[in-house]
Amino acid sequence: MKNKNIKMNLHEYQGKDILASFGVRIQRGIVAKNAQEAVAAAKQLTAETGTSWHVIKAQVHAGGRGKGGGVKLAKNLQEVEQISGQIIGMNLITPQTSAEGKKVHQVLIAEDVYYPGESETSEFYMSVLLNRATGRNMIMYSTEGGMDIETVAEQTPHLIFTEEVDPSVGLMPFQARRVSFNLGLEGLAFKEMTKFVSALYTAYVQSDASLFEINPVLKTSDNKIMAVDAKVTIDDNALYRHKDYKDLRDLREENPIEVEAGALGLNYVDLDGNVGCMVNGAGLAMATMDLIKQAGGEPANFLDVGGTADAARVEAAFKIILKDPNVKAILINIFGGIVRCDRVAQGVIDAYKNMGNINVPIIVRLQGTNADIAKDLIDNSGLDVLSATEFQEAADKVHKVLA
Repeated sequence: MKNKNIKMNLHEYQGKDILASFGVRIQRGIVAKNAQEAVAAAKQLTAETGTSWHVIKAQVHAGGRGKGGGVKLAKNLQEVEQISGQIIGMNLITPQTSAEGKKVHQVLIAEDVYYPGESETSEFYMSVLLNRATGRNMIMYSTEGGMDIETVAEQTPHLIFTEEVDPSVGLMPFQARRVSFNLGLEGLAFKEMTKFVSALYTAYVQSDASLFEINPVLKTSDNKIMAVDAKVTIDDNALYRHKDYKDLRDLREENPIEVEAGALGLNYVDLDGNVGCMVNGAGLAMATMDLIKQAGGEPANFLDVGGTADAARVEAAFKIILKDPNVKAILINIFGGIVRCDRVAQGVIDAYKNMGNINVPIIVRLQGTNADIAKDLIDNSGLDVLSATEFQEAADKVHKVLA
């Protein structure tokens, strides 16, 4: 069974490693889990690159780290140790985290690439992703690197360019050159950017990514083009082709309820609503969430229990749903095709009795094989469970318990 959460986010250093493996020039760095490792990493970088200053970057799955104090410059080894010690262990709050922030477990010690030279440095924005409207991969880029692309799109949309790629031929050389031209580059920087774009697109396709976002792409003072940051998302459904990528997943960065549900074999996505959903089949789950909204509620989750909704599985699903304190009701909507409805009903009853502490209303709609027997089982169980046969009936009962 495939996880419906079809993405795996990577840390910056992991994304950069993938980029480098495809020939993309990156800002070099070494990961450290404590201040002592950070100092050792800085010394190693100095020996390998000659850099005397180092950039300390918190490694969390969130953008805007600099705004939260998660990216700082260290001008000597004492500052490397001090700053790393401050960042590691902190709860980093950025525009893309919750109010509680995310705990920083490690930092990337990176070389300083903003060194003096013959020309000025320039920062660009670049990403590769799928344009769902056209079904084609797209390179999105801008001269306004280092800024939130949403802000650029809102205030100066004419500074955002796109290059769509025909999947039958791939990225053509003239398209890579057009990117360099639109970014206002010339000479060596033009050639370097053209190579960078081609390598970046190859990395995106061959790693089965759903997103590569580099912000900023830097033109150094000696006209090198490199990725200073890397936000990479890999398609979960392609991991069977990349056995080595599975070890890159950092479960500490993911929703703990979703992680627990995945370990139990449940397809679960946490949402912000007040009605828990327990459904079999992704299509029915989407329709059920629409039903909840029409009834005046908001879905609290997407939860597909699959085709084996027995007592143990239903109980596990109940426990996952009830971990969300915002849930005010639970709607179970099962179509009994592979699994008989009476077995599902008995599973609901057994799970309810085993748990004994379900204090929110439960509406159960079962349709399909032995649906009439299932309804009788629910109605005669003596439990505080409401049965429904039709979609609208279930919606009315959801509306009633929320009123």
